[in-house]
Amino acid sequence: MNRDEVRRRIVEIGIVPVVRAASPKEALLGADAVCAGGVPIVEVTMTVPGALEVIAQLADRGGKDVLIGAGTVTDVDTARRCLEAGAQFIVSPGFDAATVAFVTGKSKVMMPGALTPTEVMTAWKSGADFVKVFPCGTVGGASYIKALRGPFPYIPMIPTGGVNLNTAADFLRTGAKALGIGGELVAAEALKSGDVANITKLARQFRQIVTETREAALAAAK
Repeated sequence: MNRDEVRRRIVEIGIVPVVRAASPKEALLGADAVCAGGVPIVEVTMTVPGALEVIAQLADRGGKDVLIGAGTVTDVDTARRCLEAGAQFIVSPGFDAATVAFVTGKSKVMMPGALTPTEVMTAWKSGADFVKVFPCGTVGGASYIKALRGPFPYIPMIPTGGVNLNTAADFLRTGAKALGIGGELVAAEALKSGDVANITKLARQFRQIVTETREAALAAAK
């Protein structure tokens, strides 16, 4: 998929599962579990041992059906290696201008992290495709996204941190383009035990929330 197609697919799916795991095996389990739940997208963080190999395996297996991203990318060299491994989008917890320039220069999707209005504005003006608002849950959650959307209605934001089954719909109603979900979806305990059925169940539930919330918004707008 090209950059525009990846960007549209992320918005369409509405969920970016963040996989943090203690081993490559656990990371692959997590990725397979969310995909089985109808969420064909996964962000593998660089904190996963052997993360680049995991990304390469997922890219080889997923083909055009699953979007593979790399998370916790903080510099150009790491971004380069992630793209070479097969990542289709790059996510950072913060903003690094050189990394954004490199990734977008390769015609790949970039999601730098930001929190304050100044950071959000700077990240967007750098050429980013989305702005990851992190850690959103600690500064007001959905109400914070609503506040940011006031001056920045044109910036596609993906809140991460504080997104769970109880808050997901609120984030979407305030204008979030998609939701970054980590431990509330891909729980470390489930990965460790190997019993990932609940991850698949949660993925279905989150996807249903996205669908129902968007349908309700469209109906209300008519």
